[in-house]
Amino acid sequence: MFAIIALSFVCSGSAQSVLGKWKMVDDKNGKARCIVHIYEKDGIVYGKILELLNPDKKDAVCKDCDDHRKNKKVEGMVVIENMKKAGDKYEGGEILNPDSGKFYRCKLWLDEHNSDVLHVRGYLAFFYRTQKWYRIED
Repeated sequence: MFAIIALSFVCSGSAQSVLGKWKMVDDKNGKARCIVHIYEKDGIVYGKILELLNPDKKDAVCKDCDDHRKNKKVEGMVVIENMKKAGDKYEGGEILNPDSGKFYRCKLWLDEHNSDVLHVRGYLAFFYRTQKWYRIED
């Protein structure tokens, strides 16, 4: 009995968190674009691009950004900021598209059937786009 309780505790631990490393897959062409590390600092969740997966884009910079990220390398850039837990979702922050330099309101949540799938939604007014990211590491 103790083994079953211990196993259920382990399985419900970090696998149920948005924190960790995620592979971002382009919802338009199905290609893996980058690895993003989602982490928490002082109760706020952020996402940082650890690696661009296209070798031709390794030195890409955010030329259209209009803040401190302008002309900075995309690899290593924080692109998700100020996300706060709200029930089973994270919201209230922003996500940056380094290809365009544009910010969008953001919402993150785990797939209800598979906690290794993260839904990432960016909003602009009433329009939104949702991508599925895939867990590669807790």
